[in-house]
Parts: sequence; structure tokens; C-alpha cells
Amino acid sequence: MTNVLVVERDAAAAEATERDLRRQGYTTRSVHTGARALRTYHDADLVLLSLELSDMDGLEVCRSVRSDGDVPLIAVTDDDDELERVLALRAGADDCVVKTWGFREIGARIEAVMRRAYRERAPEKTISLRPLHIDPRTREVRLHDRLVPVTSKEFELLYVLAQNSETVVSRKELMAKVWGSNWACTSRTIDTHVSSLRSKLGSSRWITTVRGVGYRMGYGGCRAAERPEAAELSEAS
Repeated sequence: MTNVLVVERDAAAAEATERDLRRQGYTTRSVHTGARALRTYHDADLVLLSLELSDMDGLEVCRSVRSDGDVPLIAVTDDDDELERVLALRAGADDCVVKTWGFREIGARIEAVMRRAYRERAPEKTISLRPLHIDPRTREVRLHDRLVPVTSKEFELLYVLAQNSETVVSRKELMAKVWGSNWACTSRTIDTHVSSLRSKLGSSRWITTVRGVGYRMGYGGCRAAERPEAAELSEAS
């Protein structure tokens, strides 16, 4: 399920937007300021950003999101103004809509943006680390044949680690491959996503921390003692 972050200064409008998106099958959360959006958007699959915010310029929020990575973003403008739509697209928005949209339209636009975003970077090979299966075609993660709900970034992080299951993947490499950024200050984002994945997979052994370097794919069904190389690694929960 696509997780949409709604950024809207008006709480009632945000609630109405969330309600209609949920009816269409999306999961949602909302924030009401640009500052809050910049602290929380990393966990979203798509950002629906109103350009009219109380604390900062919506275009600046758009630029910041885009400079830090490739999270799909749809800008929302109050008025049908061509210049504002052009500025939003130049600031990095994948699409720009007027707030008078019909909700079927915004759902269709979200689907179109998500298709474009992931067609470019979706890997092709299904990875099986029994009992864990990662399918890039459906973007599904299954453990013991049970569907594990993950966000798009969690999926990409897990896939990168699984693709390189015999090696350690550095933080810098993860930032570049998953977030399209080399900004070291955002590496805390990796820790947050790893912690969430461990919780969803039910074991910290699926993702092993190599202190001072990065992360390595583990095997959640095995005890550390069963893997000779595990003694050389340090796990962090």
C-alpha cells in the first residue's frame, strides 16, 4: 500500500484529504507545517504538498525534499496559476494540481507518478533468502509466505542489502542507492529504516550492523553461532 504524507496547513482540509485517499486504498498521515514535513517525509512513499504553508515557502520545502532524494512529490496549489505550476515543477515536483481536484483525479495522478518513479529504478530479479522472499515486480516482501508491509524506501533498502548479501554495504552506498544522496547528515535516516525493518521482520538478525562501516544482510532464522563469520560482526538492535 502506498503511504502518502499530506502536507496541509488547514487541519480540516488535511483530514478530508486523508479520508478520501484512504477510501482509495492509500495509507496516510498528515502534518501542517513545512518544518514538520521536512522531518517526516523520509518515511513516505509519496508527498502531497500544499504550497500554501504557514511557516515557510512551499516551493522551498519542495526544493529541500528533491535535493535530499527522489521521494515522489505532487505539489498542490490554491489557484489555477500557470506560473506557480511551472515554479513547482522547476522546484522538483513530479506533478502539480489545483486544490479543486476531484478525488478520483488525485488518485489517478498519484498512480501515474508512482509508476513513473519506480519504472526507472525497479530491479528485475526476485531474491529468495529462505524463508524471506523479495519480489521487485510486485514490490512485496514475504516471510514464511506472510506478506510483510513495508514502505517504498524500506523495500529498496532491504533489496540493496539482499542483492549484496555476501558483503557489507556502507552507509554512503546505501544513501546513494536508496536515497540518491551523499549527504552524510541524513545517515540517521538509515538507522530509522533499519530499525523499522527489523521490527517488521521480527528479528534483528535479518540486518546486521558492522560498526563503523554499514550493514550486511543476515539470516533471521539462524542463530549467530551457526554462522562462522557472525563472530566478526557486531549486531545492533
